[in-house]
Amino acid sequence: MAGALFELDRVVVDGDVDAGGEPGPRILDDVTLEVPGSGITVLAGPSGAGKSTLLRLCNRLAVPTSGRVLYRGADVAGLDPLVHRRRVGMVFQRPALFTGTVRDNLLVARPDGDDARFAAVLEAVTLPSTFLDRTADDLSGGEAQRACLARTLVTDPEVLLMDEPTSSVDPTTTAVLERLARDLAGGGVPVLWVTHDLAQAGRLADHRIVLMGGRVADADQAAAYLAGESGQRP
Repeated sequence: MAGALFELDRVVVDGDVDAGGEPGPRILDDVTLEVPGSGITVLAGPSGAGKSTLLRLCNRLAVPTSGRVLYRGADVAGLDPLVHRRRVGMVFQRPALFTGTVRDNLLVARPDGDDARFAAVLEAVTLPSTFLDRTADDLSGGEAQRACLARTLVTDPEVLLMDEPTSSVDPTTTAVLERLARDLAGGGVPVLWVTHDLAQAGRLADHRIVLMGGRVADADQAAAYLAGESGQRP
């Protein structure tokens, strides 16, 4: 697996323990895979397949019940989580901005930043610099998602994780996010993008991984799913 960005080695993630002390249904079951170190890797699969959990493992927002997650050969369990999350930026399905202005949100991510840097990153996500003084509560859903992406990009991440970032935004924002992902990947920042949209997977993917029922689909299953022939609901 030399040159892999992320490696999962026999990873198991059990569900939350219930009141009786029993774990919930298994979310990931003996998952072994690698994410290539370049381009856009699309992680696809039906709802409940474990896609978001796998992404959270890569950012150390979740930990495996057993098995290992490696980032460029290093076990993430041994990495400083705050440092790791600055290197491995993540944008979530629903935008979540902090109270205050867009500038306040960017300062949380990069306290040493200035307005020139912040204006540049807003421009990258097609928001004008005047948005620095806009309050988070005044933004539309699409604007808020772009501001969240700007907050992630202002730390100059080495990798970008995208957890269904376009599932609840307008077509304009979808186009912006897809273009940015392609630009970042072309500039040497690999992207791991979770989607249930098969058309989007076709547009974006340099590499594809399909999860089904908490396991990596075999080649035939993956091909059938991506072709819309598996009978599985996205």
